[in-house]
Amino acid sequence: MKMDLDTLGILPPTHAPSDCEPTHAEIEQVLLDRLGRVRHELVKRDLTAVVLFDPAHVRYATGSRNMQVYSSRNPARYAFVPAEGPVVLFEFSGCEHLAKHLPTVDEIRPAKAISYYFNEKNTEAVTRAWADEITDLVRQCGGGKRIGIESATPEAAFMLQRNGFEVLDAQAPLELARAIKVPNEIKMIRSSLRAVEEGVHKLEMAIKPGMSENAVWSRLHQHIIETDADFVETRLMNSGPRTNPWFQECSDRIIQEGELVALDTDVVGRYGYYADFSRTFLCGDGQPSQAQKDLYAMAYEQIRTNMENIRPGISFKEYAERAWQLPEAYKARRYFALAHGVGMNGEYPYIVHREDIDDKGYDGIIEPGMTLCVESFIGHEKGGEGVKLEEQLYVRDDGKVELLSDYPFDSRLLEYT
Repeated sequence: MKMDLDTLGILPPTHAPSDCEPTHAEIEQVLLDRLGRVRHELVKRDLTAVVLFDPAHVRYATGSRNMQVYSSRNPARYAFVPAEGPVVLFEFSGCEHLAKHLPTVDEIRPAKAISYYFNEKNTEAVTRAWADEITDLVRQCGGGKRIGIESATPEAAFMLQRNGFEVLDAQAPLELARAIKVPNEIKMIRSSLRAVEEGVHKLEMAIKPGMSENAVWSRLHQHIIETDADFVETRLMNSGPRTNPWFQECSDRIIQEGELVALDTDVVGRYGYYADFSRTFLCGDGQPSQAQKDLYAMAYEQIRTNMENIRPGISFKEYAERAWQLPEAYKARRYFALAHGVGMNGEYPYIVHREDIDDKGYDGIIEPGMTLCVESFIGHEKGGEGVKLEEQLYVRDDGKVELLSDYPFDSRLLEYT
């Protein structure tokens, strides 16, 4: 069953190949435009350059993909991105050939792996040499004393400070650059979603009494690798009593007839773009209980109402105030965000509930070019099953809002008029 988008003023998803698959020329232009977004944010902050270690940031700024999961915990490849001047990719030893085709990379050098794991007692000396090389690159770009860095070791920042730099967090300019999608970037996101939706269909078909959660979850993993995705970032699929509270990871539990099975895709998919939607299914061929239908109806109404409120120009706080109000018994186990940005993974902004906005939230404006996920989790504070639903949307440059995710709701659970 699909949502009644016309009444919400939301455009339906598209499956047209021309809208879901970028050409080679469009891909190259996206890479250049993303780099331009990064440089624009550096200039705004008077940053001479940033040194990026987060593999999603490296890929956003340069288009380079290599050992994404490994690189998230090992500072063994990184990119030097100046506001003006050559971009230098420091690649893992022996991998320099992987990025030679990229129009965004001016030079490729072997990386200095700045961690104890690689260097033991030589770590300080290697980090000093690393900082000196970065310092030399800054001089070649005209000098400057403000530089950004993220996801590196503390000693790396200290060494740059000793070399005379004011070291700032590079996450801020990268998050704000990524928040506004460049032309044709949305085609990559649609492509990722269409592939993951096929994988979720295979997963749903495997939900049968007697199957383990892990066995069912593996169907999605196999499909996304077959369709050139990267990996699943979390293990969020659970069943029956493990659906509430949320965030219980996939296990070897055997799924039973008549139980709810809930998942959050969290796939870093094709072209490195996140496909992020959630669904809850009923296991078996029977009919749901009234309690299950009531949970599903609340979750559906929450995302339906909150999707309708996604509009350019609305502040995050205004969005939170307009949001569907959770019944009191379901507030304690609410999902931590009403909505969040999404691109290469979950990203800026995070919009929290009205109850949390003063303590955990921040304000801002929903802008054209943003892609956002609207979240719902409904689970009673005293236990029982829970329902997880989520949709991914695009705030277009013309001010219209388009639904990007396109997976049906379970018609047996949804009695909505």
